[in-house]
Amino acid sequence: MKNQLANIILFHRKRSGLTQLELAELAGVGKNMIYELENGKQSVRLDNLINVLRVLNINITFQSPLRESFLKEYPDADC
Repeated sequence: MKNQLANIILFHRKRSGLTQLELAELAGVGKNMIYELENGKQSVRLDNLINVLRVLNINITFQSPLRESFLKEYPDADC
């Protein structure tokens, strides 16, 4: 999973024409964080990761065998 996420971020950043520094500035994180994400760092703050993904227009979708039941009970949930 870590390499998959790293590859997704790297691919989207390059396709967006952004440098690591530009992405970092837009996401409000340090350039080192972008480097670490693209190189498969295993532990990062979730809010920083979400900010990077948001800038790259990447959405996270949660999968679970109980997802349908959850959405019935919490119809306003955005997952």
